[in-house]
Parts: sequence; structure tokens; C-alpha cells
Amino acid sequence: MRRIKPAGGINRRTLLRGTLQGAAVSVALPFLDIFLNTNGDAMAATGAPLPRRFGTWFFGCGMNPLRWDPMTEGADWELTPELAPVESMREHMNILSGFSVLLDGEANQVHRTGVFGALCGGAPKTTDSVEGPTLDVLVSDEIGTRTRFRSLEMAATGKAKHSNSLRDVSSVNPAEPSPLGLYTRIFGAGFADPNAAEFTPDPNVLLRKSALSIVAEDRRRLERQLGASDRARLDQYFTAVRQLERQLELQMKKPPPLEACSIPSAPVDNALDSQIDNVMTNHSLMAQTLALALACDQTRVFNMQFSDRASSLRMPGSTDTHHTLTHEEPRDPELGYQPKATVFVQKSMEAWTHFAQTLHAVPEGNGTLLDNCLVMAHSETSEANTHSVLGLPFMTAGKAGGRLRTGLHVSGVGDSASRVGLTMQQAMGLNVGQWGTDQNRTDRPISEILI
Repeated sequence: MRRIKPAGGINRRTLLRGTLQGAAVSVALPFLDIFLNTNGDAMAATGAPLPRRFGTWFFGCGMNPLRWDPMTEGADWELTPELAPVESMREHMNILSGFSVLLDGEANQVHRTGVFGALCGGAPKTTDSVEGPTLDVLVSDEIGTRTRFRSLEMAATGKAKHSNSLRDVSSVNPAEPSPLGLYTRIFGAGFADPNAAEFTPDPNVLLRKSALSIVAEDRRRLERQLGASDRARLDQYFTAVRQLERQLELQMKKPPPLEACSIPSAPVDNALDSQIDNVMTNHSLMAQTLALALACDQTRVFNMQFSDRASSLRMPGSTDTHHTLTHEEPRDPELGYQPKATVFVQKSMEAWTHFAQTLHAVPEGNGTLLDNCLVMAHSETSEANTHSVLGLPFMTAGKAGGRLRTGLHVSGVGDSASRVGLTMQQAMGLNVGQWGTDQNRTDRPISEILI
């Protein structure tokens, strides 16, 4: 592929700018061919590789080990019933089973020990303690200082408090609970009137006008300086942005009445709550917005909370949460598991697959955005009915810019989950030889997946 030398004034930090209601709007650019070397794997100006990104993806209340854990290790692992949704992305993922938070006499702080043992490398000793920064904070200290956002936290459940990202117990990074709020943060940069003490932009206006039309003049000026392949990639990027804007705009509109519809009251904006259909919709919108933010190097670290610890997900019309069902629903004697509770495991795996697909759909250099990401999916328990922190479910997606093998299943057979965290840090280029505290301290990364 022939790459055109960057024209004067165009560089990786070029922003398309415009104004709306006297306020500034800017749209960042993805990694176009014009910025890359002839191999499409490094920056032409500096020789630096395309950036690697790290993220976590969390789902609450675990799974059923006998239905989730593959029996076969290596590349030929079998699709178990609860991993069936990942089939289309299995070559881009790893399944890590059998890794545990080792207690060694410590009490299991239910719905805390599993998550913070995995993210901080040590079992919390009390109900309100953690053992140091979470993995994402450690990584963002290394790679998150050169982007507009040090990290982005999101909660598809619609609650800012649903976040596992923290530097210490008193410094939790709150999640963005709204897809629209996330969009406005990314595309409403500097959205404030310099002549007013306070100014709150109307997101309806921003969506109707579209960030793309606001920066249209800059866009036309840029396109005149690009080659055909970059113009095509830019058009694909702008199409994705506009599709997202239209979806968000629809969420804010009351639908028109239908004569054949006998529902007594019309639905309103998509709710920010734990009802599974709303969570799936909000998660999808957030994933699309995040993919655009990553592609434009607005952040290199992120945390997506699909469901919260002690999962509050519920089915439409039901007050029973996923967590409640894991404790109160009888185990079906023929099936051997709790069928209603297990529906949420299926939904979680579907959402995880969709998240990975969303990143994989974005072209970057000679690969995809997912190729330059490392996403670690995990839960705070294996079998939620017993609050077990043995054999926690872990998955990864992406190759971390070529530092990770994918398509494999590795069993930890009871080893500390700190091995997973150590592997994540080394894959992201952190100079760390051992990690964890007390009985969970380890110097053994998962060599099967590291390159």
C-alpha cells in the first residue's frame, strides 16, 4: 500500500474543530495511513509502534464451573455450554480457568475478595479494605499520561458507583453511567462558553447538529490533502460516528404513537437501570463510543462494568435479581444448575463477545483495533451460590500489539489469580517481575500466552 507523505500541518494530534452556540467542539482523528510507516504497524514520524491499550470488562456473579470451564487445554479447547456465545471470536480470545484468590486463613469478603484479589493481587483483609491500586491504575500510570483521558470508566447498569477502578479504598474512579454522557465527554471537548460563569450544553442540540457537521469545514480541508485509502478510512470512521449519534438521538426521543398498539403508556428514554434489555442496549452504545475514543487515541486505558458485584441484573417485569436467584432459585435436579440464574451468564457471555466484536470491527494499520488492545474479562466469583473464589473465570481479548498469543485455554489448577494480573502487566510493557501480596505473591506469568 502506497502511503502519502503527510502534508504540511497534518500530524497525529490534528483535531477537526468547530463551534456550536459559541462553544468549542473538536473531533479527533483515527490512525490514518498518512500517519503510519509502509508496514502499517508504526508511526511514520517517530517509528513508534501503534499504541497498546488495556482494559477490564467485569460481569457479576460468575458462572457454573461445570458448564463454563473447558476440559481441554491449548488451541483445541471445546466450546462448553456457557462459552458457546464466544465461538465467533474464540481465535481472538483466551480462556483462563482454575485461577483462584488464595485465602490462607483470611475471611472471604463476599463479592469483594474475588474482584480485588484479582485486580490488586491480594485478598482484602476486611470488608472495606483493598491491597493497593487496581491493575488498570498501574497500567495507566505507565501509558495513560499521554492521552486526553487517563482512563475511561463505564457502567452499563446506569450507576456511577458501579466501578472497580481505584488507587486506594478512598480513591475510587466513578463510572460514566450514561451512553449519552460518554458521547458528550468524547465529542464535546471544551464544550463551554468562555464568556459565561456556567454553561450546560444541550446534548439534544449536539446530537441533532452532529459533531461532524460542526467540524465540516475542517473535514473538507483535511480530505483535500489525503490519499484515496485514507479518505475511505475517514469516511468509514465518520459513518460510525453518525450511526452512533442517530442511535443516541433515538434514545432521547419519545416514539410516535401506533394505532395498533394498546400499551397504556408510551415508553420514554432508554432507562439507566439493571433491567437486562436496557443494560444490553446501553452496553452496546458505550462499546461503540469507546471504540471511537480508542481509535482516536483519546484514552489507552478503560474499564467496562457490564454488571455490578453481586449482580443486580433482572429480567423485564421481575424484581428478582441475578444475585437473588443464585441463592434462592432451586437447582434443577435434571439439569444440575439454576436455569433462571444461568440465563444471566448466557447474556454476559453474549455481551462480552459483542464488546470484542465492536473493537475488532475497527480497522487500524494493517490489522484491527482489537489487535492493539488487551482486554481482561473477569468476575468476582466462580459459583455465586457458594461465593467461591476458587477457579475464577478469566478471559482475554486482543493481542496487545503482538505481545500475546490468542485462541488458547490455560488452566491454572488452583494457582493464584495474581499470575493473570502479572501477565497483563508484562504484556503491557510494565517492568515488573513479581506481583501480589502474601500468599498471592507470584513471579510466574502465564507463559503459554505471552510472546
